[in-house]
Amino acid sequence: QVQLVESGGGLVQAGGSLRLSCAASERTFNSYAMAWFRQAPGKEREFVAAISRSGSSTYYADSVKGRFTISRDIAENTVYLQMNSLKPEDTAVYYCAADPQYSTVVAGNGGSWGQGTQVTVSS
Repeated sequence: QVQLVESGGGLVQAGGSLRLSCAASERTFNSYAMAWFRQAPGKEREFVAAISRSGSSTYYADSVKGRFTISRDIAENTVYLQMNSLKPEDTAVYYCAADPQYSTVVAGNGGSWGQGTQVTVSS
């Protein structure tokens, strides 16, 4: 398993932007497909975005498509989630996940998870 540490969460007004980071401990970072999930209070965890091991393929939930961008920096062992045009309904704890298999991490069954970072969007 790979150790993941998220950062970059905070409080932002609706319409604002935040960039989340997820730093991985593993030197073979490019062996893992990565994904972001979120969980709002009282709700199920939901998929947000995923990126393949090479970074050539990305996939987004409909609710964030066109507003969020997932990317990865292999040299920095980090995956990012750029969030623009934030809405109050984006308020949640955001988690990153890693797994060697793209389909597995998208399904939420990834073997490694971070501790989460809180994002709060005020109206």
